[in-house]
Amino acid sequence: MKTTLMLVMLLSVGVASFAQEQAPAVNHNTWTSGAPMPVSLAFSTAALLKNEIYVVGGNNGTANVADVQIYNPVTNAWTTGPSYPTDIGSASSAVVKNILYVFGGTSDGMTATNAVWAYNPKTKAWTAAAAMPTARWASDAVVEKKTNIIYVIGGAANGSGNDFLATVESYNPATNTWTEEAQMLVAKAQAAAGLIGTTIVVADGGTNGQGTTGDTEAYDATTNKWTSLASDPVSRYASCQGSIGTKLYDMGGQTAPTYSDDFQLSKNKWTTSLAPVPQSVIFPASAVFKKQLYCIGGWSANGGPVIGNVQIYQP
Repeated sequence: MKTTLMLVMLLSVGVASFAQEQAPAVNHNTWTSGAPMPVSLAFSTAALLKNEIYVVGGNNGTANVADVQIYNPVTNAWTTGPSYPTDIGSASSAVVKNILYVFGGTSDGMTATNAVWAYNPKTKAWTAAAAMPTARWASDAVVEKKTNIIYVIGGAANGSGNDFLATVESYNPATNTWTEEAQMLVAKAQAAAGLIGTTIVVADGGTNGQGTTGDTEAYDATTNKWTSLASDPVSRYASCQGSIGTKLYDMGGQTAPTYSDDFQLSKNKWTTSLAPVPQSVIFPASAVFKKQLYCIGGWSANGGPVIGNVQIYQP
């Protein structure tokens, strides 16, 4: 009996040791790189759809484009998807039930659109959805996962630099309808936003008069109320951003293109000691896949040049 028990224990230890040897070690707070974009773009929007990152539209340094570039994080390879219905930049996007929704944006860098388009990977086609009540670009789109409602937050009404919005509108994909919600406490565009638990957190952003803010706010969809939180120590806009676990990660951006930090809602606290972004970046596309943040393309400095880097952060 003792011999059998000892043998089982030895086998268990052996299996555990083998599993540990096979599982790759996770290097926390580090950056790696992926295959560069086929077409380098800034001002694109990105979302994860069926384990692939769809990068929609953007600006190639000369004009906005309708390109749809699809990155597979597993194979580290790019493919091309069906073009967006129009040239577009600075749109926002979200995915609900394997449908990609793209909200607003601008074709000329000055005039906002309220158009909403939905992409179905089964049919490989774009179809028009109900237009937003408010035309805007440089907004954020966040899905409240319990209800599958998409909240489109802030943004700019045109390109004057004095038209940033506190507007919040929710979209219900099931009914293809819009609802006006409580406004943010501070009007802003190109903010960092994500869902932490059941709370939407929005931080930083550009403000009217072309300034920046470190304002951080929390939205409770149940009560339709915004609450002020601890400000980001380094205010900026147009960063690479996304929520992973209990934190909102905020990387690069205008005024701080290599700066990295995160916000933990439960502690109402920013951590400022994260590894800096290897390649300075402004106006990238952002997406989260398997608890890693992907920062795709953007400008390397204010005004360009456009880059095609894929920078991947492991918390």
